[in-house]
Amino acid sequence: MSLEIRRTSPADLPRLLEIYAAARRFMAETGNPRQWGPRAWPPEALLRQDIAAGKSWVCAEAERVLGAFFLDFGPDPEPTYRVIEGAWGDPSPYGVVHRIASDGSVRGVGSFCLRWALARCGHLRIDTHPDNRPMQNLLSKLGFAYRGVIHIEQDDDPRLAYEKSGAFDASPP
Repeated sequence: MSLEIRRTSPADLPRLLEIYAAARRFMAETGNPRQWGPRAWPPEALLRQDIAAGKSWVCAEAERVLGAFFLDFGPDPEPTYRVIEGAWGDPSPYGVVHRIASDGSVRGVGSFCLRWALARCGHLRIDTHPDNRPMQNLLSKLGFAYRGVIHIEQDDDPRLAYEKSGAFDASPP
């Protein structure tokens, strides 16, 4: 398996829509129909905005896009994370990963994406729905620490917040 990460181009948008549709189906099949399903998350307009801002990334193998995610980095890239029921472990600037998904055709895409993001940022925060057991298991497997609960504007379901500080590549995304 020879995976690579690159910035998402506008030409990738139709493939992203397919990947997120597959991810919504997978979530529903594994007991998590509410995280993205009711709102058909993420909306196309948001994906276009992510691409234009240079914060959307894809994971590809031999030109075939298998996964996608949003990555931002800075002293406060996710305002929602300012309030947490719990406590963050590292106050330094961090990267935030959102909207991570794969088409399910190749195992390990999510792990590859998160390791790549951590190598570039050195400190990652991420959240997930309480019903998203596969993501919780992946984060645990990769050594992310559970830090508490955050709340998002899009719905009333709480989100479980995780964090990891690790390898640093010195070249933020």
